[in-house]
Amino acid sequence: MVDVLRRDAGVIVERILAENMPQGSVERALENYVFKGNVHMIAIGKAAWTMAKAASDFLGERLVSGVVITKYGHSQGDLPNVEIVEAGHPVSDENTFLGTEKALALAEKLGESDELLFLVSGGGSALFEAPMEGITLEDVVSLGSQLLASGADIVEVNMVRKRFSKVKAGRFAEICAPAKIFAVVLSDVLGDRLDSIASGPAAPDTATVQDVQKVVDKYGLALGDTHRRYLLEETPKVVSNTETVIIGSVRTLCESAAKAASELGYTPVILTTTMNCQAAEAGRFLSSIAADIHSGTSGFAKPCAIIAGGETVVQLRGKGLGGRNQELALSAARGIAGCEGTLVFSLGSDGTDGPTDAAGGIVDYTTVMQLKQSGIDIDSALAQNDSYHALKAVDGLIITGPTGTNVNDVSVVLCR
Repeated sequence: MVDVLRRDAGVIVERILAENMPQGSVERALENYVFKGNVHMIAIGKAAWTMAKAASDFLGERLVSGVVITKYGHSQGDLPNVEIVEAGHPVSDENTFLGTEKALALAEKLGESDELLFLVSGGGSALFEAPMEGITLEDVVSLGSQLLASGADIVEVNMVRKRFSKVKAGRFAEICAPAKIFAVVLSDVLGDRLDSIASGPAAPDTATVQDVQKVVDKYGLALGDTHRRYLLEETPKVVSNTETVIIGSVRTLCESAAKAASELGYTPVILTTTMNCQAAEAGRFLSSIAADIHSGTSGFAKPCAIIAGGETVVQLRGKGLGGRNQELALSAARGIAGCEGTLVFSLGSDGTDGPTDAAGGIVDYTTVMQLKQSGIDIDSALAQNDSYHALKAVDGLIITGPTGTNVNDVSVVLCR
């Protein structure tokens, strides 16, 4: 039974990734837009190269120049008339600044006869950064690390860091003016909030000074005097030179999972596309649903696939290694222990979950027994945020490598 469940999970993973690559969606977006001037391109995020490749192939010689800024290991080769810079994620580094400087040099030369194709995907907040005067790379790294460890969700994280950036919160669009921007966006934010995806470089900021201060106070962020000065400055609330289209989101990810599960004989149920809570709590919740299905006390009948999309968070308390999808899967393992015919997996669509080489985690009704045989205690592993090593010991890591897309996470419960 375990082999069958794992085979089915593998088919679903392959299918959702294949169906959520951005190439086709980028091409369709460009087919429906008429460029009237010289076309330049800037692409940012973990899916930047894949999106830029699709645009380059579509535009051909019409593409005058371009800059791509993506995560290390996510570029797949040169593109005509395009500079490619790989940089740090989830924490910015010197290459982040270098790549952004190249993008700004392009943007600052744009005139009324130019148009900018702006390709945006998740990860853009860390990869596209030019800090305000007086803020150093060390300051950016410190703030980013605090935010990632705090347990804040992506909207809260981006709400804060955009305040200290020259290119976030609509400010990049102001730099590009008077040129027009056509923004093609791959959403990794629940609700597809344009001001939060990559921290909204070409979108008006909806958060106020008061909103940001509440987040700073909520998580007890340590800020210097320079940061506090910028906290008092309001961000652009109107951006007039940008047209935006969203080409993918977690909804399409869940729909692909549902379709694949159905073809394998499961009755799919998309439980939610807005899961937003602590990863360990999400794992316990999904495993409780699975346990009810196994016992026959649920309204869902076997064989079924329960699907939840979104983006959980992890509050770092230990010094282990892992990511939110791995932590969710490990947390779910206890709840499905002994529930024969039950499996849970959770996957980051970009192929990287936290600072690891895994895309997520997979557990089944035998995982707890295997962990005990390996001398691993789930409570200790979760307390240390060490889901990676626990799952690795029981063949519980999902490793895909960089996928070329980024549309949030999906968690699936399979019950046969």
